[in-house]
Amino acid sequence: MDTLLKIHNKLEFLHPVHGFADKVGAFGSLKTQNLEPKFHYKKSHIKLSKGFCVKASSSTLLELVPETKKENLEFDLPMYDPSKNRVVDLAVVGGGPAGLAVAQQVSEAGLSVCSIDPSPKLIWPNNYGVWVDEFEAMDLLDCLDTTWSGAVVYIDDKTTKDLDRPYGRVNRKQLKSKMMQKCISNGVKFHQAKVVKVIHEELKSLLICNDGVTIQAAVVLDATGFSRCLVQYDKPYNPGYQVAYGILAEVEEHPFDTNKMVFMDWRDSHLNNNKELKERNRKIPTFLYAMPFSSQRIFLEETSLVARPGVPMKDIQERMVARLSHLGIKVKSIEEDEHCVIPMGGPLPVLPQRVVGIGGTAGMVHPSTGYMVARTLAAAPIVANAIVQYLGSNRGILGDDLSAEVWKDLWPIERRRQREFFCFGMDVLLKLDLHSTRRFFNAFFDLEPRYWHGFLSSRLFLPDLLLFGLSLFSHASNTSRLEIMAKGTVPLVNMINNLIQDRE
Repeated sequence: MDTLLKIHNKLEFLHPVHGFADKVGAFGSLKTQNLEPKFHYKKSHIKLSKGFCVKASSSTLLELVPETKKENLEFDLPMYDPSKNRVVDLAVVGGGPAGLAVAQQVSEAGLSVCSIDPSPKLIWPNNYGVWVDEFEAMDLLDCLDTTWSGAVVYIDDKTTKDLDRPYGRVNRKQLKSKMMQKCISNGVKFHQAKVVKVIHEELKSLLICNDGVTIQAAVVLDATGFSRCLVQYDKPYNPGYQVAYGILAEVEEHPFDTNKMVFMDWRDSHLNNNKELKERNRKIPTFLYAMPFSSQRIFLEETSLVARPGVPMKDIQERMVARLSHLGIKVKSIEEDEHCVIPMGGPLPVLPQRVVGIGGTAGMVHPSTGYMVARTLAAAPIVANAIVQYLGSNRGILGDDLSAEVWKDLWPIERRRQREFFCFGMDVLLKLDLHSTRRFFNAFFDLEPRYWHGFLSSRLFLPDLLLFGLSLFSHASNTSRLEIMAKGTVPLVNMINNLIQDRE
């Protein structure tokens, strides 16, 4: 829906060395200590005629998916020259939006930057959706290819919420082109490879690449998403998982208003004829997220908001097929599909540490929603300004001291407290079944816009979040209040304990 982390890779709960994952839906990657669950499935790539319609079979749906097309930007990149053996000011590992944003802004200040990525010209494969006001604040409205005047939430068959907040889909090609052009004009050098190891010296770091090249840098930024390539963690990693399957499709027709995107559809009448599937959905519900571009072209995504462990992809696909059949949506062809696995919550990385991080690798995904793109793009100037300040103007701060200052600016105490509250929210959501989830969002979207806007966009900090919590409790039904108290007491105690222990 907005900023979900998407791993475009046959959905195996993998951590690619240079993966960039992020989501396009409304709300909303994975590794526990010794167990790394994997979802395996096979799909055939059969080209079918435009008139083919999907029956109630997930395998048939998958047969409509074309071979993945990798589209590259047509840029002549200025490449890093290893023969010069120079030390660059900043090495950015990973070529996603967050990494390129920092590279662009640091290079604008006149510092030398090297961007390292195995596919630097590849257009990001994921659909990204954002609230229009978030991109407007960053002067990126020209990077939205479609906007909707508002959004709609279907709580159940009888209750609907109309959200008066414009929503948009990011033009991935335009956004990356814009960033790449600025990087090139600023003198950023590119190196097409994967970083396999980093060695830190007192005043610089050595990045060893899989092609044998070593790049020397004063500062290293890990922007590799959930692969957690270089940033170190020292606590057990046991997040919740947001899992989703989406298709950009041509359909005969669909029932949705093309002026509004479907933020959440929690209706389950499409499962009435399948008791087993309906019971699974009752225990761990999924919702539909949809972007209607026209009466015959639409992006559809079935999403599990958060679960531990994640809902199996096959289950998600079965629910989607049943939903489309019930809604009378007959798919004629599929332009692209997406498989989304987003780790939510879990511990922050070691703070501070020598490698600086941003995005998923730095724990920046919204623990309650899966949002990240707008949040990390908004954080890019914070990281860039800190690097420029401490590296550009005061060469007396280098190495560990410089990285510590950047981490301090990225994760100040108020941001850490905010994240702790969001983790509390995730822990409550993990315990809600379908009916409880409906009651929760019925109250959530009845709040004053400043509360639900601020919560989804990470604009509320702890004092306002406490007021948000009180307001949510007051808007909730008596049944929902009892559920929140019963299921939220332990997470609340854990949050308070963590807040007490976390000091400046």
